[in-house]
Amino acid sequence: MKRLTVAGRLLITALIIGAIFVGYKYFGGKQAIDKLAEKQAQTIEADSVEAESPASSTEDVATDNQGATFAYSAPEPVDGKLKGVVELGASGFNSFVIKVDKEKRWKLEKSEFGNSLVTENMATEEDVRIGLKKYIGTMLDYGVGSKDIHFVVSSGAAKAEVTQKITKVLKSLGYVVNQVTPEQEGQLALKSVLPTKYAGKAFVVDIGSGNTKISWLEGDKIIALESFGAKYFQDGTDDSKVYEEVSAKAKQIPAELRKTCFIIGGVPFEMAKEVRKGKERFTQLSPPLAYSKLTNAKSKAGVNIYKAVADGTECNQFVFDWDANFTIGFLLGL
Repeated sequence: MKRLTVAGRLLITALIIGAIFVGYKYFGGKQAIDKLAEKQAQTIEADSVEAESPASSTEDVATDNQGATFAYSAPEPVDGKLKGVVELGASGFNSFVIKVDKEKRWKLEKSEFGNSLVTENMATEEDVRIGLKKYIGTMLDYGVGSKDIHFVVSSGAAKAEVTQKITKVLKSLGYVVNQVTPEQEGQLALKSVLPTKYAGKAFVVDIGSGNTKISWLEGDKIIALESFGAKYFQDGTDDSKVYEEVSAKAKQIPAELRKTCFIIGGVPFEMAKEVRKGKERFTQLSPPLAYSKLTNAKSKAGVNIYKAVADGTECNQFVFDWDANFTIGFLLGL
């Protein structure tokens, strides 16, 4: 080494360092690559197992629409007038006060659901009279004129003894009590919930306790079909029978109207609560499988009806309207 020039020494040193570097890259790099390949193989295997799992697949379906938003805003009434409507039921009242203009644009101002105050402690007709006067007085105090308060008896509550008693007292107070058929309920539901811009591409479903109404437009005519309500289980009716009938009626909806469904009713209300964002008026529901955890009998029956409609129409967009009700459709038709 002593006889080597400085340049020679530098050259030999460079060759030794290069050899060490190549060896490190080869053996160390090979180990790193082997480890990476092993890790990728494990990942692919895990993904394969997950894809084959039914539970994983169901969960994906159930969350498909969780983040979906329905981008639509209803037009506001211009110089509107307050009007009130009360739905008479066997266990209580649902009441709505809206502001509506000449073009039938409307906005919900006040609502009460399942108010049983009037139906409690009414042993005599005088008890009913006192209770009704207080109830009507609340609407008058809100600013609704006495001639603009209307009463509607739903088809499901028409035969109830308590409803007949209340109807009699209301008539004695000078109010007209309007009774509607299931077909009329379906038509009125459509009037309240179906936006004009969706008239030629959507249909309406109202899942009530006593019956379900499916409606759509054919030209200027409203078609409305009736089927089982969410309390069908009380009669011992089999789930499969209800599913088949509802699905068959849903299939009568023209294909061009099946893209979007506007849905209202008690059970859809429960489903919408699960995914509502803030105080939005329109909430897009998740697919039926997402509501398999609803345990009470009425909710489970309602989900069965919802699934029957979804399967029968292959509709993927069900939109719940927090403000609409068939009785509001009655006000719009006056």
